[in-house]
Amino acid sequence: MAERFFATKQIDGPGPTHTLTLLSGPPSCGKTSLLFQYALNCATASNGKVVFICNRRRLENNPPFLSQGTEPSLDALQRIQMKYLEDDDGLKKYFASFHLHDNFPSAVIIDDFGDFFPDRNCQDKYGNARGRDLAMVRSLALCRDAITHANEKLQSVEYCKLVIADTHQGDSPRLLFIYKRWIQCIFTIQELNNSRSFLLRTVTTSGGRAERMRTAKYSIALQYLVLEEMSED
Repeated sequence: MAERFFATKQIDGPGPTHTLTLLSGPPSCGKTSLLFQYALNCATASNGKVVFICNRRRLENNPPFLSQGTEPSLDALQRIQMKYLEDDDGLKKYFASFHLHDNFPSAVIIDDFGDFFPDRNCQDKYGNARGRDLAMVRSLALCRDAITHANEKLQSVEYCKLVIADTHQGDSPRLLFIYKRWIQCIFTIQELNNSRSFLLRTVTTSGGRAERMRTAKYSIALQYLVLEEMSED
């Protein structure tokens, strides 16, 4: 599964392994670069488009790096549709209208998911100290329902996947108890002793077919995403 985030041979078999995935890691660990490489892999492997949702200002300040040696085709790049949103209202509007699409994307990717839910704004909106938790749960439920609806309409001809990224501090994803309720597969990223190398590994999966788990060691060097090693768990 970890190979999906790198420019390497994709080993997935027929059908989706998981249609809902979380990528969680510390700040400045290359999450946006991993997501963009995932988008490129999806756009290359299918004829459908990929929707990449993010905050425009953050993306322009920290653009993604491509995998070392990658030369993506213009056709694949053109199938990645950038969608810039500012807050959770934009997310909810997008997924609430998902059922109106004539053609569903092969993947929807959301960078910095948690940043769409400012704590103070959510507390004021819901009049509750846990307003941010409530807002995230509602959006995650809407996201999951939209992706489930798309896959029911596609009837196994193709699959629509959702991948979201969030930032965590410490050893586990922030609000992991919420994500586990809605997300089938969770990856975490750990920095290795301030070496600027990172480990990407699966911490939890549910549903889907049995599969081998892989851990990826990678780094960000000279403005490239560099896969150093891929190993079996």
